[in-house]
Amino acid sequence: MVRQGVRALLESENEFSIIGECGDGLQTVKLVELLKPDVLVLDLMMPSLNGLDVLSHIGQKLLPTRVVILTMHANEAYVLQALRNGAYAYVLKDTPFEELVTAIREAYAGRKYLCRPLSEISIKDYLLKSNEQQLNRFETLTARQREVVQLVAEGKSSRQIGHVLGISRRTVETHRAQAMKLVGVNKQTDLVRKVLLQGIPPIERLPTPSPRSVRAGT
Repeated sequence: MVRQGVRALLESENEFSIIGECGDGLQTVKLVELLKPDVLVLDLMMPSLNGLDVLSHIGQKLLPTRVVILTMHANEAYVLQALRNGAYAYVLKDTPFEELVTAIREAYAGRKYLCRPLSEISIKDYLLKSNEQQLNRFETLTARQREVVQLVAEGKSSRQIGHVLGISRRTVETHRAQAMKLVGVNKQTDLVRKVLLQGIPPIERLPTPSPRSVRAGT
């Protein structure tokens, strides 16, 4: 409903043309690769892949799309990480709609923008903080390794992770082992603890259909 509401509001602006929408992180990446929109309005919390990792995917693939974050999270850590990952603008959901319109215009023009509650600290200060932060070990992981790590943190088994990502259980276990080595832990529980300490947004996902419901629909 939120996405439909945002779409309706944006379509009321004659200068904007909505060419696609999606409520799933992995599908968002595929859609952006296919459609190459000028601007993507992106939430941080989505099923399958969170917004920060969607940002990373877009940056790694050198896509021309500029990203505006639209979220409820005002925590400075999220703002810094979003800017580090390439976001052009950061807007809170409880701000007036005009803030989002301005953010899209600014992003399209290639300028950074923070909504008013956040702009008490200048964008330059945010960027300085962002650049001064030391690279943490999670940033050395590949996008696929991060996906596996986050699903591990959710308590998913290797089989479940493989089902979600469309890869084999052995491949999942390989990615998990490589991630543990890069992060510097020997136990899966330590890996989960590291993820929680990083403050990485959890992946919100629709429940996986049961085998019975899958068979009933085929």
